[in-house]
Amino acid sequence: MLRFLSRFLPHRDEIRGRYVEPFVGGGAVFFHVQPTRAILSDSNPELIDVYQGIRDDPSGVWEKYRSYGSTKKDYDRVRRLDPSQLGLSERAARLLYLNRTCFKGNWRHNSKGEFNIGYGGQSRRWVITEDCLLAACRALRCAQILCGDFEIVIDSCSNGDYLFLDPPYQPGKSQLVNDHYGWRQFALADHERLATVLRRCVQRGAAWCMTTSAHPDIVRLFEGFETREIPTRTRVSSSSGEVLILSHGGGG
Repeated sequence: MLRFLSRFLPHRDEIRGRYVEPFVGGGAVFFHVQPTRAILSDSNPELIDVYQGIRDDPSGVWEKYRSYGSTKKDYDRVRRLDPSQLGLSERAARLLYLNRTCFKGNWRHNSKGEFNIGYGGQSRRWVITEDCLLAACRALRCAQILCGDFEIVIDSCSNGDYLFLDPPYQPGKSQLVNDHYGWRQFALADHERLATVLRRCVQRGAAWCMTTSAHPDIVRLFEGFETREIPTRTRVSSSSGEVLILSHGGGG
């Protein structure tokens, strides 16, 4: 996906303001661009804990991560830990461990907001090393890391800022109503709200690039912006396909 996107992303030196990701997720584009100033945000507080923990205490996160056991029983014990009773570094290590050892790296919460994916094994765990966390720490030092709604972050952007967005989505009409991100909902009304705040953002002189569903109800919200179909070989995640939508303005 990055090979496709890199043709449309600005070089770090071309971003006159801040690089902003309101749906940071795995942060692949942020780590690719390596901006000099950034805002990274997401509505998932556990995910934000990972970024803050790695930025502020990578060695502490690593020591806790490597201390967790390697059996299903160990996994179940870590999954049962209450994040509210843990310090930042352990909260970060716990999520990282669960993500790397749960079934296929899925992430899902029940209606109580509790992570509920079963054990998947250790084969993906040791791709993570201390050197990985130290490198991520260095990259994250330029970033203000926030937890909150995308509208607040986007409305803080102004002339010279550049945003990359990859909002949660599923393309079917029923999923547009029932698409869950974490235990929250990201429905068609949220896509409509996103379109509105991005238009305001352009008026203030920022520029943005977004990957989203090719579902016509979503694409229609962004009439007037450049739209390109994303080749199916780059990503297999939605039955109606995906598109890249770009503004043109002061960010790059």
